[in-house]
Amino acid sequence: MCKLRQLTDEELVERIRGGDSTCMDILIERYKRQVRNQARALYLMGGDNDDLIQEGMLGLFKAIRDYRPEKEASFEAFARLCISRQLYSAVQAAGRQKHAPLNSYVELSDQLDTQEDGPQGKSPEELLIDRENIEGLRKEIWKVLSPMEKKILQFYLEGESYTEIAAGLNRSPKSVDNALQRIRRKLKKFLAN
Repeated sequence: MCKLRQLTDEELVERIRGGDSTCMDILIERYKRQVRNQARALYLMGGDNDDLIQEGMLGLFKAIRDYRPEKEASFEAFARLCISRQLYSAVQAAGRQKHAPLNSYVELSDQLDTQEDGPQGKSPEELLIDRENIEGLRKEIWKVLSPMEKKILQFYLEGESYTEIAAGLNRSPKSVDNALQRIRRKLKKFLAN
């Protein structure tokens, strides 16, 4: 077990694909904090932080499944990207209310026992206020971004890779990466205020 902990992420992924479940536990332990930190920075309408952590872990599993060492990217960078994409997809899906009927489903016996107004005990007015607050927050964030940053963020949230974004906007992947770093800094600064 001690020797396994000394393996690189890439070596652990290779062993996981060979069927070594102990290596999976080690890799999950290594990235648990990363998932929590990324999940903490987001808000999931109708959910809580644990839901986001679960989504982040799904992103980690996808990274393990899809990682290709021949692409010359570290597993850490790839995992961070997969986790981010999974989290942003979950936040976007929650905002679309596509699954609202499923999310607000309540057992008939539960309904008889409790007299909640709506999902998670919120009244329709509270849900509307939440939605308006999120939309207002989105508009305020949009104000601090340049037109190019807005385009890059939109593509990124749609799941485009750096190279796809760069090709679509006729930019270098490095300039896309720099823009995403600026966006992250601006969002952190905005959310801190």
